[in-house]
Amino acid sequence: MEDRDRVLTDDLALEVLSVVADIPEGRVATYGQIARLIGRRRNARLVGKILSQAQDYGDFPCHRVVNAAGRLAPGFAEQRGRLLAEGVEFRPNGCVDMRRYQWDA
Repeated sequence: MEDRDRVLTDDLALEVLSVVADIPEGRVATYGQIARLIGRRRNARLVGKILSQAQDYGDFPCHRVVNAAGRLAPGFAEQRGRLLAEGVEFRPNGCVDMRRYQWDA
């Protein structure tokens, strides 16, 4: 990757992560919601990719991001416990109750 491409990637990652940093404790946002907030509404998967590498940029509350149905990120074993610790409740199917806990940005 060229330095110019890395800068563009870093800028995009920091833009996504700045939105994630604004999600209040006890609330969740979706990948698509974050994509819309940064003006890239068709890039929910890109948001997910950036969040999977968020540790490269610092400490962000990525556990507060779920998919549109409220499902947790695969391979993120601590996500459920962190959300429970913040008071987020889950439906019987294991998904976050989006009507109750989705962040109204």
